[in-house]
Amino acid sequence: MAEQANDLMEKLVSLCKRRGFIFQSSEIYGGLNGCWDYGPMGVELKRNVKEAWWDSVVRQRDDMVGLDCSIIMNPKVWEASGHVVNFNDPLVDCKGCKARFRADKVYHVVFFENGNPVHAAWVEADDEQSAGREAFNRANSKTRRRMQLHQEGGRFETEIRRVDRLPSDVKALCPLCGHELTQPRKFNMMFKTYVGAMEDSSSIAYLRPETAQGIFANFKNVIDTSRMKLPFGIAQIGKSFRNEINPRNFTFRSREFEQMEIEFFCHPSQADQWYAYWRDARFQWYLSLGLRSEKLRLREHEPAELAHYAKGCADVEYAFPFGISELEGIANRTNYDLSQHAKFSGKDLSYFDEETKERFIPYVIEPSAGADRATLAFLCEAYAEDEAPDENGAMQKRIVMRFHPRLAPIKVAIFPLVKKDGMPEKAQAIYAACKKASLSAFYDEKSAVGRRYRRQDEVGTPYCVTVDGQTLTDDTVTIRDRDSLKQERIKASEVVRYVQERIGAGGM
Repeated sequence: MAEQANDLMEKLVSLCKRRGFIFQSSEIYGGLNGCWDYGPMGVELKRNVKEAWWDSVVRQRDDMVGLDCSIIMNPKVWEASGHVVNFNDPLVDCKGCKARFRADKVYHVVFFENGNPVHAAWVEADDEQSAGREAFNRANSKTRRRMQLHQEGGRFETEIRRVDRLPSDVKALCPLCGHELTQPRKFNMMFKTYVGAMEDSSSIAYLRPETAQGIFANFKNVIDTSRMKLPFGIAQIGKSFRNEINPRNFTFRSREFEQMEIEFFCHPSQADQWYAYWRDARFQWYLSLGLRSEKLRLREHEPAELAHYAKGCADVEYAFPFGISELEGIANRTNYDLSQHAKFSGKDLSYFDEETKERFIPYVIEPSAGADRATLAFLCEAYAEDEAPDENGAMQKRIVMRFHPRLAPIKVAIFPLVKKDGMPEKAQAIYAACKKASLSAFYDEKSAVGRRYRRQDEVGTPYCVTVDGQTLTDDTVTIRDRDSLKQERIKASEVVRYVQERIGAGGM
């Protein structure tokens, strides 16, 4: 199973490079770990993800406004939020190979048979489930077969312990080389920079590690200028930066990433209701755009997992090939953030309800999603391999990206069957009509039409239009569906309407 997952990720990463979805940042210089560039197809896909989110949470609602806050803010913002003191990860180093790890991502896994240890491994993983799976894969084939055979009988048990929670007398070992690891120490993940000409303590600033604090700092500005009444929300899409100790899993954990965040302000008595609302609404959003329900889950946090200021939190998680991991967190942050900023700034950030004549610090419900993680999930979900007929009718293996039509980078591709007899001119006219209607369209007249289909299948184009000899006599074209492979003839003048109706987004 793990080999299949690794194989899928290798194929996906290869396709992303080959078809212009995602490139290694500054690749010609050897790249930079944890940083990625989106290519021509990837930037359209990610933009469509962000557009779908913005349309859902802002444009389709009357209780939401938007912001676009500065990446560099007054450093006191991060003092108030607690990031300067508390935004730390436990760091460990290998004394042998000098590799660095987050201590809360290194596990010691031991498998027991009838109470006796039969296999142990030190592994790096995002969670206990992934750690157990990785340790199982490292066992020899004989042990794996025995464990699979007797798993249901209860003869095998597993003990999994995180490195930062090991007893002080247990030596932690490197997952890569087996040498001893150092004791965990705190590592602040904020990127530090300087503002102005002097590089001293008075000019220290930080690249924001999250977009949320800009919203809290602007709460009073929004209240004063937009005349919004509680309950209401503020949405923002923007870049954040975290100096991750060990970025991995392609674009899932990186040092520069984009967030899609909402801070929804409400009366404390309504917070539980709004928390439940946003938790369920955000889960349904992913389903509506094609993530399968069996790979998607909503996990409520246990009390021990909650941040000290949170009353409740749930994660929307997705079964990536590398394991089940978080796409989005929905949290009831109580009134902690506004209270902190009021305390540190000396400004009144309370809300006065004119109907009830009550003044209070609003509670905040925060749905916080990763645009890059969502894009990666849609890439993983879309990847498929099947067979399709070539131009001669022979079945050939194909790679196809089955994006939801609303997310597909290209909505429709237009081909002249051959480069003569007026077909290119007719195809160009259809292409121009699609562009005028703000449809993301692509024109291609090179190579056999079967190969052109394959190229569009690999970037996820839902519809391909072919201008052929019959077009010149009755003004009809062939339109091919990416998933069903069915072809039908429609009037050339109906192509724009046909595609718009099926993507359901009027030209995204």
